[in-house]
Amino acid sequence: EFGGRAVGISGKRVFRAKKLPPQTDAHNVAVDVGFAGEVVGLTLDEVTAVLAKEHVPVISPISQGSDGHAYNVNADVAAGAIAGALKAAKLVYLSDVPGIMRTPGEKDSLIPSVNRDMIETLIEDEVIEGGMVPKVRSALNAIEQGVTKVHLIDGRVPHSLLVEIFTNAGIGTEITA
Repeated sequence: EFGGRAVGISGKRVFRAKKLPPQTDAHNVAVDVGFAGEVVGLTLDEVTAVLAKEHVPVISPISQGSDGHAYNVNADVAAGAIAGALKAAKLVYLSDVPGIMRTPGEKDSLIPSVNRDMIETLIEDEVIEGGMVPKVRSALNAIEQGVTKVHLIDGRVPHSLLVEIFTNAGIGTEITA
């Protein structure tokens, strides 16, 4: 509607991955996770060409393994890897939660800003748990590679991206070095 142009790119042309090793279940039994992988490399030529045209690359989180198989990779980890490799100024994760919450479900417990040390403590204290762990670890990895700030915001809130980026107060959690 506003002239934006998206270009779809197969993640198999961008992400190189290796199969995840068996994971241990609650009974301490090794379980094969199937075609799940972890990003071990990137080929960004197609992405940078799309960006040079001022278009928006939309990339699936399906990767190519060196063994010829396609692997599903965590989309947050994939986004963090691309942002880091591109040295993006900002990386924004849109989610269905307001950000990092000291007490999940309590809106007043939003933590507006965190850094690496705080994140490690919050993980240790199990404040950050479940699916938020790979998200914040990928954010830290992106920062290590040169991304200046990472934002975790609730994509269900109208104009959340604008409020987070263009106001001093923000709306979610900002992660810095």
